[in-house]
Amino acid sequence: MVLRCWRCWPWSAWPGVRPSPSRNTLTPSFCKRFSTQEKTPQICVVGSGPAGFYTAQHLLKHHPRAHVDIYEKQLVPFGLVRFGVAPDHPEVKNVINTFTQTARSDRCSFLGNVVVGRDVSVPELQEAYHAVVLSYGAEDHQTLEIPGEALPGVVSARAFVGWYNGLPENQELAPDLSCDTAVILGQGNVALDVARILLTPPEHLEKTDITEAALGTLRQSRVKTVWIVGRRGPLQVAFTIKELREMIHLPGTRPILDPSDFLGLQDRIKDVPRPRRRLTELLLRTATEKPGKEEAARQTLASRAWGLRFFRSPQQVLPTPDGQRVAGIRLAVTRLEGVGESTRAVPTGNVEDLPCGLVLSSVGYKSRPIDSNVPFDPKLGIIPNIEGRVVNVPGLYCSGWVKRGPTGVITTTMTDSFLTSQVLLQDLKAGLLPSDPRPGYTAIQALLSNRGVRPVSFSDWEKLDAEEVSRGQGTGKPREKLVDPKEMLQLLGH
Repeated sequence: MVLRCWRCWPWSAWPGVRPSPSRNTLTPSFCKRFSTQEKTPQICVVGSGPAGFYTAQHLLKHHPRAHVDIYEKQLVPFGLVRFGVAPDHPEVKNVINTFTQTARSDRCSFLGNVVVGRDVSVPELQEAYHAVVLSYGAEDHQTLEIPGEALPGVVSARAFVGWYNGLPENQELAPDLSCDTAVILGQGNVALDVARILLTPPEHLEKTDITEAALGTLRQSRVKTVWIVGRRGPLQVAFTIKELREMIHLPGTRPILDPSDFLGLQDRIKDVPRPRRRLTELLLRTATEKPGKEEAARQTLASRAWGLRFFRSPQQVLPTPDGQRVAGIRLAVTRLEGVGESTRAVPTGNVEDLPCGLVLSSVGYKSRPIDSNVPFDPKLGIIPNIEGRVVNVPGLYCSGWVKRGPTGVITTTMTDSFLTSQVLLQDLKAGLLPSDPRPGYTAIQALLSNRGVRPVSFSDWEKLDAEEVSRGQGTGKPREKLVDPKEMLQLLGH
């Protein structure tokens, strides 16, 4: 489908887009600019995680008449705030309060249980709205691309996080925690989240919103040692100091760090940025300094341990003799080449085998293409864009991880989403978006109804929310998450 009014747009606004020579193109003077005072721009946001909600929030705040519809494939909102943030980090989830205020605006609608790209296409959304913003995040994981990756006992960290956080699609994961040793490949915050959940005494998780099924499995866990493996060195770890401190002080555990990994590091960190320097100094102290009397006593009594293995790159997942499960992982020993941001790990030719019964891959998330009509760069895992404008598709924008890649924290996504929203409003003011009235959800509602799709509203979510809170009260939890979509729809009478 082609938007009827594209012929009126100044094409220079979207680099790489030019009308064909045969097209009878009207000059911009023939186009009536979209009056921000007289008309109501209908805007659609796809995805209700931080990127989607921050985009909507900024649009509503800075345009007094804009109406924003947020489409979400899950039955519930908030994306990775609900399904990605660790259960023992409740303070990070406080942003849900802000998102709730946005969703309750009379100029905003939440439409859950709608899969864009399946239930409704992006071109159909473009026909119904003045602008469409894709903010659907990164719902897949980077694969290792090594032999043995498909063996039982190899799990993506993303799926593991979804499992303990109640993401419906991950509830059948059933990770086998009957082994003594687990290996996590990757040294970012997600890797440390997974290690912390594996090693935290279950009684410390009982008052969080972790699912009861996950808590039951963790209570039976026999995992005593977790290795967190990275291709490069201490100066290149991707986790932050907050997560490292939590690991160092995790009850019932002790850290294992090899002092030789830190030789000469003290002199090299003098000129690095302060956050990186503080992080490395904490690693250095933990690895090289003798703990105080109280800490030493605590570590002596620890029944579990975690360690950082540097300069190791996964080469092969090793099977048990019968080939049915993971027995270990073969790591290539690496060395660093280059300086600064260009530092890369290259194999030395040496390898070592690390026995384990569980391998968790935490080498990054990645986005998927949402619709064949939307350009997508499979190598970078993003929608090609310039400042949030999707290349070659006027009126289509993107924000968050699908715009820039899966990096940064929630505040990074907030800034990024505000910038996309700002660009959209600039285009609106400049007359670069369609000027004719658009039906918005009215048109999409008819399409969905004909296709047997029944969306879930924000008031529906608030009923589910109340049910979760009620179920959690009996055990002193903030909530007991609903994980079965069929049960959720039954509770709503759908």
